[in-house]
Amino acid sequence: MSKISMPTEADFARYAELAVKKGVNIQPGQQLEVRADISQAPLVRHVVKAAYAAGAKQVFVNWSDEETGKIRYFNAPADSFKEFPDWLKARFEQLAEEKTAFLSIVSDDPDALNGVESSRISDANRAAGQALAKWRQYVMSDNVSWSIVAGASEAWAQKVFPGRDDAVAALWQAIFAATRMDQEDVVAAWDTHDQSLRSRAKLLTEKKYAKLHYKAPGTELTIGLPKKHVFLGGGGPNVDGIDFIANMPTEEVFTLADKDSVEGHVSSTKPLSYSGNLIDEFTLWFEGGKVVKAEAKKGQAALDELLNMDEGARRIGEVALVPDDSPISNSGLLFYNTLFDENASCHLALGRAYSTCLEGGPSMSQEELAANGANDSMTHVDFMIGSAEMNIDGEREDGTREAIMRDGNWVI
Repeated sequence: MSKISMPTEADFARYAELAVKKGVNIQPGQQLEVRADISQAPLVRHVVKAAYAAGAKQVFVNWSDEETGKIRYFNAPADSFKEFPDWLKARFEQLAEEKTAFLSIVSDDPDALNGVESSRISDANRAAGQALAKWRQYVMSDNVSWSIVAGASEAWAQKVFPGRDDAVAALWQAIFAATRMDQEDVVAAWDTHDQSLRSRAKLLTEKKYAKLHYKAPGTELTIGLPKKHVFLGGGGPNVDGIDFIANMPTEEVFTLADKDSVEGHVSSTKPLSYSGNLIDEFTLWFEGGKVVKAEAKKGQAALDELLNMDEGARRIGEVALVPDDSPISNSGLLFYNTLFDENASCHLALGRAYSTCLEGGPSMSQEELAANGANDSMTHVDFMIGSAEMNIDGEREDGTREAIMRDGNWVI
């Protein structure tokens, strides 16, 4: 196998332009917040340059460093993880109120926090979740434009391509393939893909299913859907009518579950990287919409911490359909990163629902959302359940059923 070369500066510039113009779709005079690890500095510089070229008024870079974060988890006082700075909370909220666009560049080591006391991680997640509830509401109701892209890091690359001295370059190649960067006209390729996903979402919305039935090895699950549910896919407009694409890559169409109407059991088909720990080979049992039992062969403590985050963490917020015959799935790669693995597999999310998946949802109060079946939580965590053995049926109000997926792929 010949050694793979690292991306060129021109490659980074093209990828940055894609994230800025198709991802967050920055508008003239708009602010942009970029969140990234210091390992992604070369890409971030191109993002900043592309944003200003597109007319951004100001670009803020919120740097992190995985290594210093790890040092904190092992060495800081335990009670410090129960606190979240008021000034940081205010900063997030002010940026959102000013209609700032948010771009996250993920590059996390899936095993970064192995060995850290689980209570420290859960306390930190809970403190951040509570403090950023208002900001999360801005994001999950599309009051602001936001997007998540990826950047290769050494630790992540070694997890995906263990032992290879060109692992980082190989991961960059895989990221570029998944985001259609290998196409001659990447913007045109994304336009075509975007319209395909939107058309599929429109078709499923028009079906007005009352329930979805899932059947696969280790899974027999029924999910009720709210009467006002809407399927979404690809990009879409924020509340001001500006289109953006929240995830790059994306292969899903998704909606929300009725928070009280999930019954049966479901098994994961890919590892879940959650807060620096891997949770693998787990099964969840639901009654009345709530997880009543959870077992994992790996990462039980992390799974328990997730489920105990708050009452809503035990309920389903998102229902996403992804064909097994899709680019990331066909690559045969396990990325150990939800941004990619969720787009190779049907998945569900524990926690908060997207209000955009309800007719009129973004303008509803939290009480109105709950009355319409939408789950609320300080968390939102996707986990993968799809495979080539997954069958999904849609059930209408009159009880008639029709096939949506067979052997993991669309039949509708």
